[in-house]
Order: sequence, then C-alpha cells, then structure tokens
Amino acid sequence: MVLAAAAAAGGRRRLARRHKPTEGRHASWLARHPAWPVTGLLVGYPLLWALGLADFSWIVLPIPMIVRMLAWRMHGNRRLRVPPGFGIWLLFLICAVAGVAMLKLAAPGTAPSALSHRVISYSDRTLNYVGVTVLLLFVGNLTERELPRRRIAWALGLVAIYTTLGGLAGMVLPHLQFNSPFMQLLPKNVQSNTFIQASMHPGLSQVQNVLGTAGGRPKAPFDYTNLWGDCLTILLPWLLVGWWLGGTRRQRWIAAATIAVCVIPLLYSLNRGAWIGAGVAVGYLALRLAARGRVGMLGGLFALIALTGILVLATPLQSIVVGRLANGKSDNLRSKLSSLSVEAAVASPVLGFGDTRQERGSPTSIAVGPSPKCPTCGQLAVGSTGQLWLLLICNGFVGAAFYLAFFGYGMWRYRHDRTPYGIAGVLVLLLSFVYMFTYDAVGAPLGFTMLAYAVVWKNDLFTRGAGAADAEQDAGREPASGPPGQRRPAVLREPSGQRTLAATPGRPA
Repeated sequence: MVLAAAAAAGGRRRLARRHKPTEGRHASWLARHPAWPVTGLLVGYPLLWALGLADFSWIVLPIPMIVRMLAWRMHGNRRLRVPPGFGIWLLFLICAVAGVAMLKLAAPGTAPSALSHRVISYSDRTLNYVGVTVLLLFVGNLTERELPRRRIAWALGLVAIYTTLGGLAGMVLPHLQFNSPFMQLLPKNVQSNTFIQASMHPGLSQVQNVLGTAGGRPKAPFDYTNLWGDCLTILLPWLLVGWWLGGTRRQRWIAAATIAVCVIPLLYSLNRGAWIGAGVAVGYLALRLAARGRVGMLGGLFALIALTGILVLATPLQSIVVGRLANGKSDNLRSKLSSLSVEAAVASPVLGFGDTRQERGSPTSIAVGPSPKCPTCGQLAVGSTGQLWLLLICNGFVGAAFYLAFFGYGMWRYRHDRTPYGIAGVLVLLLSFVYMFTYDAVGAPLGFTMLAYAVVWKNDLFTRGAGAADAEQDAGREPASGPPGQRRPAVLREPSGQRTLAATPGRPA
C-alpha cells in the first residue's frame, strides 16, 4: 500500500509538471507576441470574411489591444504615446458620440424610419471609429521588435493579394454566395436585416445591371464592389513596400504578378472612382520616385502603365471601359443624395443627425420605396455615396471638419518623409481624400488608412531616434526619464508635437 501511494503521488507530480510548463508556454507566447490581434486581423482576413466576422473584427479585436495597453499603464513599464494631431481626432470622436442626441430628429427631405434601425447603425459606426482609434494607438505603441514596420507593410500587402485573388474569383464565379456559419446562429428575423445580410452572407461579386445586362462586379473579400476597389488601391502601395522592396526574390515575383493581374478585375469592377484613385496613385509615385532619382522603379512604373494601356486597347477590356464611361446611371442619384447631405449639415451644422436617413422619393420617381419595375426608386440612404456626405449628415460641418483635418494634418506633417514607408503611408492618406466623394470609408478602408497613419508615425519616431526607447522597452527596462523639468538625453527626446498619455516611471511587469 505504501508503494502504491508513493507511485500515485509520483504520478500526480509528473502530471503537474507536464501541465504546468504548457500553461506557462501559452502565457509566455502571448506575452512575447503582443501584436497577435493585428497580425490575426490582416493575415486571417479571408477567414474572417468567410465566417461573416470581417466587419465586426474592427470592433472586437481592439478589445485585447485595450487590455494590453491598460496593463502597460497599470504596471508603468511603458509610456503610452499618441500621434501628432490626435487631439483633432478626439474632437471628432466627441462629435460622433454626441450625435446620439440627434437620432430622434428628422432631417430635411428624408422619410420617416424606425429609431431602432438608426440606433443599430449609429452604434456600429461609432464603435468602428473607436476600434480604429484603439488600433492606431496600439500599433504606434508597439516597439519595432514587437511589430516591425516591415511586418505591417508585408501583412497589408498580403491583404492586397487576397483582394486580387478575390477579384479574379468573382469574375469566374460571379453568382457564388453563401450563408456564413455564424449567420445560422442568428434568429430568422435578424438574418433578413440588410446590414446582417451584407456582412454575414458573403459573395464573390455584386451582380448588377450597369452596362445594359446583368454582370458580376468583384467584391470578395469585402461586402461591396466599391469597397473592394477602394481597399485594393490603398493596399497595393504596401505590396510594393513589403513584398517588392523588402521581400525575397520569390516575394518580388509574387508582387509583380499581383500588380500586373489586378488590373483585370479592377477594370471589370466598373469602379470609376477606383480607376481615378489608381491614376492618382501612379502619378504620385512617379513624382516621388523621380524626385528621389529612382530610375529603375520609375521605369517599372511606366512599364505597368504601358501594359495597362495595351490590355485596354488590344483586348475586350476596351469595350468595358468605354461602356462604363458612357453609362453614368448613378450620377443623378449620387447628386441628389449628396445635396440632401449638405441640406442636413446646414440644418444641424455642429452634430449632424447622428446617423443616415432615407431620402423621400428619388430622381427617378416620387415613389416612397423601391419596386420591381424601379428598384432604385425612393428611400435610398443619404450619406451612402461617399465618406464626405456620410460625415455631413451624421456629424455636421464641424464633425466633418475635424475628421478631414486629422488626416490632412497627417499628410502635411509627413509629406517630407522620403522613406518607402513614408511615401506609401502619405499616398494612402491622400487617397482617402480622393475617395471621400464617392466611397464610404467606415470599416476596412478606414482601418487600413489608420494603419497607414500608424506606420508613418512609427517611422517618424524610429528615424528621429525615439527607437532607442523602444530598445530599452524590448529589453524589459523603463526608458530613461528624470524629475519633472529635467531635460532627457537627446537620443530619447520625442519628436516635436509628440505627446504622451502617461509619463510616470515604474517597474516592469
């Protein structure tokens, strides 16, 4: 019996030893890889889309980021920095949150709608704004070892590859769509909601009659084809930076093939705004490369332009481009909705109306709603035709001004950054202004734009010498600091305009 008891006790000790290191390894892995929410969001984006969770990931994944930053603050082992111009963005967030008080009001020229629908839409949009704010702060406060700029560029470039493959798949199988697994868990009455349908009923294309016959316009891995074109063009610069300039030989071939092939689904998407954005991106890169004397890359850029021209002129793509330019069926609709957004901002210039509204009638008909003979008649969403118009009706002139001022300030501050990260980041911020007249940016486009802001911010810190503080944090030491008023060493001095949320020294966790 004694021997049996001893053997049993030894077995329990061995079992405990076997499980304890495993738990420790799990905790240690999370501690060593604090950037996992960002990596998971970007690398796993197609999976999130197929599960119907991509739109909600910008709200849910920032939660562990908040937990991590709170731990930094509580243990006092890391300064929480904020980017230059962050106060402007906070003023916008205040306007966006305060808009809840305006949800009950009726906007000029709009039809009555259920308050519950407005609350859901307002909550989703506001939480997205808060989520991308957390993403910006979290990425900016991770050290270069924890989340290198090159890894962010690589991951964003990977999403560009996903987007290109999704576009090609949408051309081949335009009618393929399915209910996501999480869709099956929702009540039947919730499943019919248009917002839920867009998010949790993925499809490869939007089948629309734009050129006279029904055709598929690529959208995977996003909800709408306009969203697809917007995201593709703001992700391609990172494909150049992360895969061509900073990649292996195989990655360069993949980047070159992706850029060459993506032209085809981009043209088939019939997104005139994305075509304009692509032209602006090419022109901007040509100017910046010429200024730096990068003759080789400039030659590659002109080769891409020539290849695109050949594809358009010598293939059936020519008829698609000509046909799209000749069919501007949505122009009157966009004009009417945009004017209603301006009227709403005039009626409520400070806070707007908190959320979108439905127009009363349409340029096609005075009907109160769509019908089989006129699917575009009546009750279209005011603010659905561009981020500027969305801001005007939801947040008024004041809120829209704060939003645009924040990204405009970022462009101006980092305009002289001649590194690949700076050039790509400023280009993405520039494209956000190009697209604000045609595409809404809530969700993925705004998230990718915030990541671009984070990259140029991190790059500025690194190139100005603030990376030394990151090195001390990587080593588990508190960055050097002295009593209030004491000048810090030059190598640790923060750039002009850089502020901190917390400056209290403490011991590492």
